[in-house]
Amino acid sequence: MKLNKVLFGLFVAASTPVVLAQQPAPVLEVNAGSGSLSDRIANLERQLSARNRAQVNIQRQLDELQTEMSELRGVTELHSHQLTQVLERQRELYQEIERRVSEALKTPAQVPAALAAPQGSAPATNYSSNLTENQAYDRAVNMVLKEKQYDKAIPEFQAFNKNFPNSSYAPNAHYWLGQLLFNKGELAQAAAEFDIVVQRHTTSNKRPDAMLKLGMVAQKQGQNAKAVAMYQQLIAQYPDSTAAQLAQPRLQSLQ
Repeated sequence: MKLNKVLFGLFVAASTPVVLAQQPAPVLEVNAGSGSLSDRIANLERQLSARNRAQVNIQRQLDELQTEMSELRGVTELHSHQLTQVLERQRELYQEIERRVSEALKTPAQVPAALAAPQGSAPATNYSSNLTENQAYDRAVNMVLKEKQYDKAIPEFQAFNKNFPNSSYAPNAHYWLGQLLFNKGELAQAAAEFDIVVQRHTTSNKRPDAMLKLGMVAQKQGQNAKAVAMYQQLIAQYPDSTAAQLAQPRLQSLQ
C-alpha cells in the first residue's frame, strides 16, 4: 500500500511540469491597439479631405475675385476714356467760343464793305455762312452730352455727315456716331465710322481713339488677330496717347 502511494506521488510530481508547460501564454491585446491606429488614420484622412475641400473653395473664391477685378479694371478704363473724351470736348468748345468771339469782333469792320457792294453781287463768304453747319453739329452733340438722347443723336450725326462731308467737325462727328452705334451693339456700322476717321482723317486727334475702338470691335467679333494688329499699330504710332495705354492691357490679354 505504501509502495502504491509512493509511486502515485512520483507520478504526480513528474506530471506537474508538463501541466505547467502546457498552460497558454498571456495574449496581448493587439487587436485593440490596431483598431485605435485605424481610427487615427481614418481621422487624419477626413481632416486632409476637409482641408483639400477648403483649399478648392479658397481657390475658387480667388478666381472669382480676379474676374471681378478684371471687370472693375475694364469699367475703370472705360470711365477714364469717357472722362478724357468729355475733357477734350470741353476744350473744343472753348476753342469754338474763342473763334466765334473773334469772328464777332471782326464783323463791324466788314459791314461797310458789305454795304458798299453793288446790288446783285454775291455776298462775301464769312463765318455766318457756316452757321447752319455749326448749329447742326452742336445740336447733335448736345443730344449726347446734355439731353442724353442717344438714339435720337444717331440720325442727327448721320445727317450732319451727309450734309457736311468736308466739315472741320467731320472726324469728331464720325467718331461720335461710331461710339453711339458701338454702345448699341451695331458693331459693323460702328467699325465703318471709326474706319473713316482712321483712313480719311490721319491728322485728327480722334484717330488714336478710333483705332482703339476698331480693335475693341474686332475683339468683340472674335477676330482676335485683327484686334492684335490694330492694338499694335495704335501703340506703335501713338505710344504716349491715352488710347495706347488702354490698348496695352487688351493686347496682353490676347497674346
